[in-house]
Amino acid sequence: MDKKFINKVLDQIVYETKLDHDKKKIITSFHTTLSFSFFSVYSSPFPSFFKHCRDVYGLNKSEINYAWKEYKKMLTDKIENGL
Repeated sequence: MDKKFINKVLDQIVYETKLDHDKKKIITSFHTTLSFSFFSVYSSPFPSFFKHCRDVYGLNKSEINYAWKEYKKMLTDKIENGL
């Protein structure tokens, strides 16, 4: 697993993710809109996240699972800190 490449992928996906703190919504390039609460409890990668990472970035299943865990950490931090 090339974590350097995956971290670049994560940077791009996080960059493309918009947070609407007023409506408590997450807008992503791989899924239309998610609520903060739904996102926080979802432990497995969304099918659309999985497909996006596989089709756009060529990640395999284990890389996608790693990316999902890191993506959740990064977004949770942004949500909690109001970024």
